[in-house]
Amino acid sequence: MPVVDELDSALVEHLQTDARQTNRDLARKLGIAPSTCLERVRALRERGVITGYHAEVSLAALNRPVQALLHVQVRPLSRTVIDGFKAYAMALPEVLSVFVVAGGDDFLVHVAVPDVDALHAFLMDKFSGRREIVGFRSSVIYQHARKQVVEQLDV
Repeated sequence: MPVVDELDSALVEHLQTDARQTNRDLARKLGIAPSTCLERVRALRERGVITGYHAEVSLAALNRPVQALLHVQVRPLSRTVIDGFKAYAMALPEVLSVFVVAGGDDFLVHVAVPDVDALHAFLMDKFSGRREIVGFRSSVIYQHARKQVVEQLDV
């Protein structure tokens, strides 16, 4: 597990808030030299602390305002079935995320679609005919909040 010191934590926090800021601006905010800032950010990427940068998009603007979590059970429980279903689900354009979970369900699949009719069609067309799926249910998401900055926890 990579060790992240106080300066690294501050760099990560500022980059999570705005990954598009310049190295010079980031260095100024933290009171360090631009060369130090650049080296520290490079080291964070190399150590796998920073894994990438992305653009946040509006699902509504992409005609996908209805989100749901799909609770899915598959059988038989084997690595082949789990890996196969995960790959199948991730290839579907409606799918945002796939979680392999423990408990009564084997997967949580986060989808975004135009409306509840499209959600129903998705379930009927993409899930109900799959032999490995023995059960599924859906939970429509009314609201979704996500932390913009993930902080390091002290253990």
